[in-house]
Amino acid sequence: MDQHIAEAIGRPDLIRLDDRLVCLRFETMKVVSALAAVRHLLDTGVVRRGDTLLDSSSGIYAYALALACHRHGMHCHVVGSTTVDKTLRTQLAVLGATLEQMEPCDDLKLDQKRRVERIHEILAAHPEYHWMRQYHDDIHYLGYRGVADRIREETGTDRLTVVGGVGSGASTGALTRYLRDASGDVSGNASGTASGKASGSAQTGTPAGAAPTDVELVGVQPYGSLTFGAQHTCDPEIIIAGIGSSIPFGNVSHELYDTLHWISFDAALSGAVDLLRRHAVFAGLSTGAAYLAARHEHDRAPGRTVLFIAPDTGHRYTDTVYTRHREATPLTHLAPQDIADQTELALPWSRMPWNRTPTSPLTA
Repeated sequence: MDQHIAEAIGRPDLIRLDDRLVCLRFETMKVVSALAAVRHLLDTGVVRRGDTLLDSSSGIYAYALALACHRHGMHCHVVGSTTVDKTLRTQLAVLGATLEQMEPCDDLKLDQKRRVERIHEILAAHPEYHWMRQYHDDIHYLGYRGVADRIREETGTDRLTVVGGVGSGASTGALTRYLRDASGDVSGNASGTASGKASGSAQTGTPAGAAPTDVELVGVQPYGSLTFGAQHTCDPEIIIAGIGSSIPFGNVSHELYDTLHWISFDAALSGAVDLLRRHAVFAGLSTGAAYLAARHEHDRAPGRTVLFIAPDTGHRYTDTVYTRHREATPLTHLAPQDIADQTELALPWSRMPWNRTPTSPLTA
């Protein structure tokens, strides 16, 4: 029996949508990483019950951190993006979290820059606060070990393709590290201090008698994100919050990714609507983008199992996405433009082999 609602919320569902197409559906995905991170900080003495945990968020992580703080008797202070909606603001307030929300801004880079600046101001005034650094501290990888174990048990890791929004890099990065390591263990820093790029990158072999591993990783990005070199592009509709970045994220390990998809708001909307209409899965905009990419990868390699990550439900997107369902383009009319490098990026959808390249000149 769960001891707190956060444990139930963080437990994902594995749903087989089609032959070798699987949805890893969360109610709120980042609860997994926030719970494990806070528990680790407490266990190692980095923080104590009653301390204040601080971070920046575009939405999902704010709720996850508030739940983890509620679970472990901590105070929570969040500097939130302009994308934090009324429902989430109300939930945070009732949970006892302090939210400072940025003024409305259409510029993702400016929004993130202002949030980081405000974090530093708060730390200067309250040095006793602990900055969680969800974008940079590999402690946020820890919570995905159990999820990876479940995927391994139910789908196997031979000819498996994982598809998900990149965002901070923690979910896709952690799942892939754990799944590629046949022993189920990944050596990492997880020290509770800001460690820069995730350090759980030790090369691992396959133990004798272990099940074979063939795990590919497909990352999904919005136009305008610099993480994989698309900062020179722009989506005129909207930036898909949470899966891209205008500042470097230390938890993104570029060398893990085999393929990248850049997907526009309109294409992601079509994916989200089709997912609900065809499979009755009500999920967010980043899920719509991941579903679109997953279907394409499934069609390209029908012998592989393709699992895509659905990090949250669709409730936040009722007005911005689902009320516009009549605008959705049939997925049979959508296909990515295959490109050789980021200079060829074009809306609404581009696909590029990444081949586990550590970095790219255009991401600097």
